[in-house]
Amino acid sequence: MIDSATLLSALLGYLLGTIPFGLLLTRAAGLGDIRTIGSGNIGATNVLRTGNKPLAAATLLLDGIKGATAVLLGLHLAGADGAFAGGLAAVLGHLFPVWLKFKGGKGVATGFGVLFAAAWPAGLAAGAVWLAVARLSRMSSAGALSAFAAAPLLAWAAAGPEIAVLILLISCLIFVRHDQNIRRLLAGTEPRIGEKR
Repeated sequence: MIDSATLLSALLGYLLGTIPFGLLLTRAAGLGDIRTIGSGNIGATNVLRTGNKPLAAATLLLDGIKGATAVLLGLHLAGADGAFAGGLAAVLGHLFPVWLKFKGGKGVATGFGVLFAAAWPAGLAAGAVWLAVARLSRMSSAGALSAFAAAPLLAWAAAGPEIAVLILLISCLIFVRHDQNIRRLLAGTEPRIGEKR
């Protein structure tokens, strides 16, 4: 049976994950509703399509911080089980935020935040994969998908099977949310970084 501290970790992780930083920052900057721009996504890649690079970087950082915070808070409240529950719930919150009718982002930055907090060497290695593939292909989705394809194995090597399972679940969620990107990648029609749709 799941104890109350683990449940609290999951609840707080979910609530952290639901904070739509991309939407809040673009509105605060007078750029309107990010959901009406480009892909309609609330994440950093779509914020970049506004042409505001600092805002996109801030979105990336803050979405990552909420994932990392959920893991560390869960660890404090309920140990390893709390970290697992909080990290997974944060990504679910980002993907399916109750405040936005369960239509959220794709989970990459928040997933990276979870990975860094749970196993920072794996986070660094996965980040290097993302940067290398994104730079070569000039496609954010290709970099993200490559990083999260490698992330479970990297997490296993860095922190053992429990963290690897957490990252595998997150990776599966990210791949599901990128179904349209995967189709466009296979068709050769995926937009490159900075291009507007």
